[in-house]
Amino acid sequence: MVENKFFPEIKGNFGFGCMRLPMADGNVDHDEFCKMIDAFIGAGLNYFDTAHGYINGLSEKAIKECLSGRYDRSRFLLTNKLTEPYFEKQEDIRPFIEQQLELCGVEYFDFYLMHAQDHENYKKFQRCKAYETAYSFKEAGLIRHFGLSFHDTPEVLTQILTDHPEVEFVQIQFNYADYESSDVQSRKVYEVCERFGKPVIVMEPVKGGNLVNLPSEADQVLRELGGGSNASYAIRFAASFPQMMMVLSGMSNMEQMNDNLSFMKDFEPLDETEMAAVKKVCTILDGIERIPCTGCRYCIEENTCPMSIRIPDMFNTLNSVTVFNDPNAKGYYQNVLISGENGKASDCLKCGMCEEVCPQHLDIRDLLEKVSEAFE
Repeated sequence: MVENKFFPEIKGNFGFGCMRLPMADGNVDHDEFCKMIDAFIGAGLNYFDTAHGYINGLSEKAIKECLSGRYDRSRFLLTNKLTEPYFEKQEDIRPFIEQQLELCGVEYFDFYLMHAQDHENYKKFQRCKAYETAYSFKEAGLIRHFGLSFHDTPEVLTQILTDHPEVEFVQIQFNYADYESSDVQSRKVYEVCERFGKPVIVMEPVKGGNLVNLPSEADQVLRELGGGSNASYAIRFAASFPQMMMVLSGMSNMEQMNDNLSFMKDFEPLDETEMAAVKKVCTILDGIERIPCTGCRYCIEENTCPMSIRIPDMFNTLNSVTVFNDPNAKGYYQNVLISGENGKASDCLKCGMCEEVCPQHLDIRDLLEKVSEAFE
């Protein structure tokens, strides 16, 4: 296992992201989650990542039940985040983190992030002195390390790191499909972190699963390598850069866990042949128009959508038609996505609340019209 050159308490360079946990009957499947945790810790790894809004608050509760309630605190590192909807003034911040600690069943967080920073919510974090307040938690013993997660341009990140040199690390969206993207700008954002000497945590290394289910032409390129899964090349690509301290994977079942451990327990960077294949896949993907939604679900959690439209699932379903010609997509839309109290794409009120919280800055209202045209 590789040593973590940035934070020696971290074992390896692979973290368990707890945003897409196994589910059963509307709740986290605790039995499956426990098995995944046991496998992860059994492989010698120890980094877990959550946030208050993940799975509508179920992630933190599941961590208390399945991780902190079953393992000694010395066996794992836990990361949490200060998220913009959960505070309105500086005085709200400490009670919020105390609530998070209680929900997770721990007395401190090893890493704590200013969550999903962009040019808009950064204004609120500044106004509420959120950075200064959260950083003071180090002295109070509530956190060990202080950083931020980021979804915006290199210029905005430059401003934040200039304003707040106390930031110890930065979490960014980074994958081979977004590396030269004009929207996400993974490479340029990463280079800002390099310039400021900040270790980098990778989120969305498989782009919300989009780099697992590749179109047939791209899939064949990776199959000709005769080696690992599509996820393995995506995650190893992200981990191959020198400033990377950690790559997170949001695993949903033991199959994904076992696959990820098979190549990250004893990590090896991509070799020249593998890197050339990944670049060829990028060329193929660049020729296909698709909605770049990562499935973070910020647009629908915490009652963001007044019509209960399952926006990320609808975008994923439309992509499956666009890229994979999925014959079951229309039936899935009719029988699952708009069943019960879920709204249709055409029910969109155009209120724009979803777009205000979208880290990818998607034109969700216009895209829902495309969904309606395709399936209704």
